[in-house]
Amino acid sequence: MEMEQEKVSMSKELSADSASSCCSTCRGDEDWGLSHPIRGRAKSRSLSASPALVSTKEFRRTRSLHGPCPVTTFGPKACVLQNPQTIMHIQDPASQRLTWNKSPKSVLVIKKIRDASLLQPFKELCVYLMEENNMIVYVEKKVLEDPAIVSDDNFGPVKKKFCTFREDYDDISNQIDFIICLGGDGTLLYASSLFQGSVPPVMAFHLGSLGFLTPFNFENFQSQVAQVIQGNAAVVLRSRLKVRVVKELRGKTAVPNGVSENGVLAADLDTEVGKQVMQYQVLNEVVIDRGPSSYLSNVDVYLDGHLITTVQGDGVIVSTPTGSTAYAAAAGASMIHPNVPAIMITPICPHSLSFRPIVVPAGVELKIMLSPEARNTAWVSFDGRKRQEIRHGDSISITTSCYPLPSICVRDPVSDWFESLAQCLHWNVRKKQAHFPEEEEEAEEVQACAPASALGVAEP
Repeated sequence: MEMEQEKVSMSKELSADSASSCCSTCRGDEDWGLSHPIRGRAKSRSLSASPALVSTKEFRRTRSLHGPCPVTTFGPKACVLQNPQTIMHIQDPASQRLTWNKSPKSVLVIKKIRDASLLQPFKELCVYLMEENNMIVYVEKKVLEDPAIVSDDNFGPVKKKFCTFREDYDDISNQIDFIICLGGDGTLLYASSLFQGSVPPVMAFHLGSLGFLTPFNFENFQSQVAQVIQGNAAVVLRSRLKVRVVKELRGKTAVPNGVSENGVLAADLDTEVGKQVMQYQVLNEVVIDRGPSSYLSNVDVYLDGHLITTVQGDGVIVSTPTGSTAYAAAAGASMIHPNVPAIMITPICPHSLSFRPIVVPAGVELKIMLSPEARNTAWVSFDGRKRQEIRHGDSISITTSCYPLPSICVRDPVSDWFESLAQCLHWNVRKKQAHFPEEEEEAEEVQACAPASALGVAEP
């Protein structure tokens, strides 16, 4: 009798625990009505999942982009130890929507330098932002030094209203409400490098060569910019890498105007005795290669303090999901959707037949150093910039940053990504296989339906 009561009480506890650990996906509640508010949605004006949706009440999320919440009880007595200090709650990417606490008033316009074809779109956009929306427009100082802009008298009154800045000298991180990029993917990478902390929302127009990260077309820019200003667009949070480079001091390092070479104030950097410390926020990838040396690079890769492998080859790429479609894809890695929390490690021409790219959890910390047996130094770059030499005793620590880059979508994160795969990389483009002619199909059907005796085959 006591055993039966124990089983009944245990089954009640398990059912209660299972119910508390299940989400709507587990229960199959995929249709959200007005009586079921979406988690993470703000009641104020926000960016909706599609430009076609004007009212936030019309927005429907039928399925989470995350997998179902796992049941954390295993069998009759086992369960996962709850540790609230290490639990991280991740919002469903399908419901990631921005909210303007106040109407945006300032915008940073980034234009591809030395591209004459962008001058007219740049002028049209700036006139629209200043005169029709009464916004404060920030541009880099060297953009206005373009001879075509200097010699344009009609653009003179507008040019006087610009606020200018200089990279690595002026800090504008707390003055920008959102960013508009005109050009290719490089403009988005440049925008990321300007903000070593929190990044404003980025709207990228495809006016470059590839445009994988720039989903907007410029033809109808007025309506698209107006929707963003009014709060009507989806957003994808592109994770970045927090990189910390520690070098042995081997000489004097010039720090112009109190700002280090990566744009971070020298006073904000951690200092170690006899070492130079630099920090970077990286959107695409960190590349460690052999540089001009003819020898193989020989670097050790540590994961959370444990040596996992030694890379012997041309180098190694540590990339975000956003960077998985860049250099890593060219080196044979898989392409990862930007909503997947992960870090990818991809060797560059490894001298091994079994060294495949791997994906590790986003929360790990990687550390890369020259192996003691290395015959030469290595070189490192961050999104193709700030290239520098790494010697014995130097280290590169990499983990996922808590400051993602919010990229505004044309439709939604999934549709935009597959559209870029198809349009920019021609993913899985192949000539369609031809179907059988009707005569052959009829002949095959007759042959399949005919009895064995009609085909000259002796029946058993």
